[in-house]
This record gives sequence, structure tokens and C-alpha cells, in this order.
Amino acid sequence: MATFKDFRNNVKPNWCPGCGDFSVQAAIQRAAANVGLEPENLAVISGIGCSGRISGYINSYGVHGIHGRSLPIAQGVKMANRDLTVIASGGDGDGFAIGMGHTIHAIRRNIDITYIVMDNQIYGLTKGQTSPRSQTGFKTKSTPKGSIEQAIAPMEMALTAGATFVAQSFSTDLKDLTALIEAGINHKGFSLINVFSPCVTYNKINTYDWFKENLTKLSDIEGYDTSNREAAMQTLMEHNGLVTGLIYQNTERKSYQELLHGYSEQPLTKMNLDLESGYFDKLVAEFK
Repeated sequence: MATFKDFRNNVKPNWCPGCGDFSVQAAIQRAAANVGLEPENLAVISGIGCSGRISGYINSYGVHGIHGRSLPIAQGVKMANRDLTVIASGGDGDGFAIGMGHTIHAIRRNIDITYIVMDNQIYGLTKGQTSPRSQTGFKTKSTPKGSIEQAIAPMEMALTAGATFVAQSFSTDLKDLTALIEAGINHKGFSLINVFSPCVTYNKINTYDWFKENLTKLSDIEGYDTSNREAAMQTLMEHNGLVTGLIYQNTERKSYQELLHGYSEQPLTKMNLDLESGYFDKLVAEFK
């Protein structure tokens, strides 16, 4: 049986020392081992950005895609091989800017994959510009007088779009983050996990200390019900989205694969795709 060490490779991450993405990588590796996966059972699909490098740092199948397109690739991988556990990953710019359309549609489809967003409220790879998660007034190289836009609220957006698994964590809480990723993997449907992952180089506002002072653990809220969508939205609004833990889960709604008519139990990758010459000639004849 694999341990988290089996999900390590010899590629050394080149993230800045102190980057929250190190913890996200470790949590994915621990969660994969804890749910009983082997490296050949896992595919990690990432986009572009600092966080996009994560697919090359984990010993599993991996695709380093293009900006904002990790989810289309991840969905295709899952549809072709339903036996794989598929994790898509990226940053807040990747998932909530150029890739927002894909995020919304993946949520509404409820396809059985897990999407982990490393949320640092800034564009780190391109040296510190405002992201869709930057707060109003946030000063960066692209907004020297402060951003005049309102930050997107991804957890509220996910609930509105009909997500069946919505969670949020903080990169310093490795135990909680690992447990949420395990739950996301085991959930039959689309799992969205937003992780506050501070950028120590370019974001001097949303620091580790800032999050420690402003985050509320849902486990500390007496009587919080993860199956109550309305209460989840109300709680998010009351805390300005700054909560950690399992926000909402719906186990009743079927996944995309369960609803898709004719979706074979045998993965496409294991099917015999050879065409008999007679059938091939018949297909070609239709275009003559």
C-alpha cells in the first residue's frame, strides 16, 4: 500500500521559500495515500502560474496545461478513464479570471473530479498584479492607486452555481487541508476546495498573520450544518467568506457520469478501438 512518500518525485519545487503551495502539495500527497491510491491511480492536471507547477512535483500522471484550462483537460481525462482519481489545480487568477467560464460549467455539470484552487489574491508568477481575488483598494504594479474593482466571492459563487461540495482551508493547517482533500476525492461529484495560500513575495497584505487574525473555523460554530445550503450562504456572508472547513455538501445529487446515457463502465482507455475494414469503408462511403 502506497504512503505519501510514494507520491514524491525527484523534482525540487522552485516556489519561493515560505510559499503556501508547499503545504498544498504535501496535503495532496498525504490525502492520496490516505484514501488508498497508488501513483498510477492519480492524475493531477494544472494550469499556468506558480501553482500550475504542482503537477510536475507529484509522482502521478500529470498535465501542465495552459492558463485557465486545467478543468477542460481534467474533465476529458476523467471521461476517458473513469478509473483514475483526477485532481485539477491552479491559482485564483487561473480559476477565477481566464478560467472562470470553465469553473462555472464544471460546477454545474457535477463531474466527478476535485478542483483545488491556491488562492493568494495576486498574480505571483508575473511579478505581482491584481487578481480577481484582490480586495478593493489593493495596490499592485497594475493598480498603483488601488484597485477600484470588487473582489470575486468564489465560495458564494459556487453555492449559487449549484456546487455539491464546497470547502475552504488555510495552507498552514495541513491536517484540516488533508482531510478536506480526502473528503473531496471521496465525494461523488465535483469538489471545489479553495485554499488560502499566501504569496510571501508580492502580497504583503494577505499574510499568514493576517489570515490567522481573520479566519473563522466552521468547526467552532456551534450547530453548523454542512447540508444546509441556505445557512452556508448566510455564514459566508456574515464572515466575508473568511471561513475554513467543509462549507456545504450535497450527497443526493447524482454526478455527471451517473446521469450520462450510454456511459460505459469500461474506461475508454481499455476499449478495443480498432475498426473492421468493412465498417470503416462504410463510414468513408458516407462522405463520397
